[in-house]
Amino acid sequence: MSWLQVRLSITPELATKWEDRLLEVGAVSVTFIDGADQPIYEPDLGTTPLWQHTHLLALFEQPATEQQVTALLALYGETVPTLAFEEIEDQDWERSWMDEFHPMQFGQRLWIVPSWHEAPDPSAVNILLDPGLAFGTGTHPTTSLCLQWLDGEPLTGQQILDFGCGSGILAIAGLLLGATQAVGTDIDSQALEASRDNAKRNQIADSAFELYLPEAMPTRHFDTVVANILAGPLVSLAPVISSYTRPGSRLALSGILAEQAAEVRAAYAELFELDPTVEQEGWVLISGTRKV
Repeated sequence: MSWLQVRLSITPELATKWEDRLLEVGAVSVTFIDGADQPIYEPDLGTTPLWQHTHLLALFEQPATEQQVTALLALYGETVPTLAFEEIEDQDWERSWMDEFHPMQFGQRLWIVPSWHEAPDPSAVNILLDPGLAFGTGTHPTTSLCLQWLDGEPLTGQQILDFGCGSGILAIAGLLLGATQAVGTDIDSQALEASRDNAKRNQIADSAFELYLPEAMPTRHFDTVVANILAGPLVSLAPVISSYTRPGSRLALSGILAEQAAEVRAAYAELFELDPTVEQEGWVLISGTRKV
C-alpha cells in the first residue's frame, strides 16, 4: 500500500481546527511539526504551545487523490490553506524506526545499547536501553552531557541522586560505573515506572535503586547529585537540590540552553565551587563541588 501525504502550513490558532477537518475527511493520522526550527522553552502549566510556523502532516490511504482531498476540505466553505502533496511508499515502519538507533558511546567507558543490537565492546559499561516516548535515551545533548560527565567521575562506592530521573538512565549509568546506591525522583509516576523497568533490564536490584515521588523523598545527603531537567526549575529548586548535598558532594546540572547558563550558575554559586561550563549543540552542563 502507498499513502498520500498532505502538508499544510498553518498558524497556531488554526492548527487544531484544520487537524479536526483533516481527520473528518478521512486522514488516518495528523502530525504537528515545526516549520521553522523554532524552540519552545518552558510552557505555562495547562498550556500546549505550538510553533509560530506549524506544519500539519496528514496521511490518507490511497486511492485517495489530491483532487478529492482538496474538494472535501473546500466543502467547509473557507479558504483552504496551501496544500503540498507527496506519495509515500509503504515500508516496514518498525524496522525503519529501529534502524535509526545504534549503540552510542559516552566518554571512555560507557555505551547505550538498544536491545536489538550487539554491544560493540562487551567489556565496556553497557546500558541496555531502548528509545522510549519521552524520558531520555542519550540521544539529546543534555543527556549526552550528563553521561559524559558521569563517565569522568570517580563514582566507585558512592551514593547518587538522579533528580528528575525520567528513564533512570543517569542513575543506572552511575550504578554500572561503580556507585553502590542510587535514588531517583520524578514528579511523573510513569517516569518512575520507566526507571524501574530499565533497572530490571540492566539487572540492577531494587535495593540498589530506590524511586520516589518528590513528596516521599527521604531527607538525606548524597555524594553525587545529577539534575537534568530545565533551567527554570533548576533555578527555583536550587535550595531543594542543594539540600541533598554536603561539603564535598559533586553536582551536575543540565537541560540548560547556553543563554540560560549565567542565571543557573548564579543560583548555585554561593554554595558550590563551579567548574567551567561545558556546551554541546547549544545546550550546557554546569557542574561543581559543594563548598565546606
